[in-house]
Amino acid sequence: MVTFLPRLPGRLADVPSFDRAIGGAESNVACTLARTGHTTRWISRVGTDGFGDHLVTAIADCGVDVRHVRRDPLRPTGVYFRTAGDRATGAHEVAYYRAGSAASAMTAADLDPAALYAGRILHLSGITAALSADCLGLLRELTTRRPGRPLLSFDVNYRPGLWRDTARARVLLDLARGADLVFVGDDEARDAWGLHGPRAIRRALPEPHTLVVKQGKSGATVFRRTREPGGRRDDATFVPALNVDLVAATGAGDAFAAGFLSATLRGLPDRARLRHGHLWAAAALTVPGDLATPPSRPYADRLAALDDPAWAGLHLAPGWTDAATSGHRADEEVPTQ
Repeated sequence: MVTFLPRLPGRLADVPSFDRAIGGAESNVACTLARTGHTTRWISRVGTDGFGDHLVTAIADCGVDVRHVRRDPLRPTGVYFRTAGDRATGAHEVAYYRAGSAASAMTAADLDPAALYAGRILHLSGITAALSADCLGLLRELTTRRPGRPLLSFDVNYRPGLWRDTARARVLLDLARGADLVFVGDDEARDAWGLHGPRAIRRALPEPHTLVVKQGKSGATVFRRTREPGGRRDDATFVPALNVDLVAATGAGDAFAAGFLSATLRGLPDRARLRHGHLWAAAALTVPGDLATPPSRPYADRLAALDDPAWAGLHLAPGWTDAATSGHRADEEVPTQ
């Protein structure tokens, strides 16, 4: 989608002007990973309009392969507007204009299996499933377990404004069961499925070998199923979130997923994967737009390796991702207020 970000706080009815940006959960993840050196491909549909031109160019400029993005001459590129406030507050407004969009017409028959399965990870979002019956069919096809598919990552991304009917949103639980790695917020699981707490979510989602439950300001828990001679074991690891001077929360979930996936691709342990997720989310939380440049890989590695007291003492302010060039020690190079 093309995202329109307000230049001033306030209700959509009162905001006089907006800045244009790129938006979309999957493209956010792809762009963020590409900015730290990973090879990524974005597969989607956009219109042949100017907004479609903008999206394809902007995402390619992040280093993402867009050769498999289809252009639809009959349907427009989706757009949405949002207010500047935190999504978690009642004052936050989002206006989606996606019905009949080019992306809503995606089907499994349109996509090249070789392009889909060429990577080590295939990342999907529950937002796509809400766009149309065709898109839901596509997600059902892609989350069907079959030999030869790459590690399938699924971010639930429950958006009440897209589903409207909570009963229909339970299909997201079925899709998540077909994934290998699932990201879900405990608030999403509560609102969409009536589940409360990480353990209850894990009981409802035993199939994925890795489940990441994001717990807001408190932190995140990863459940990892491992095989042992006597059977299977489910290990749980919790890492607290960072102290961040919040600018805007939108895009933080995508950044967290990108950080966790980056560490997964590098084979890092679960604790480090969660810490990289928190660090990359902090990059998004300290900028006004949906998409932030994450910390460099060496810088993030140094911060992720801090001991628990030093990690708890980090205080990240806007501009903190630029601190790696300041010449300070790893535990001193984070702007604080």
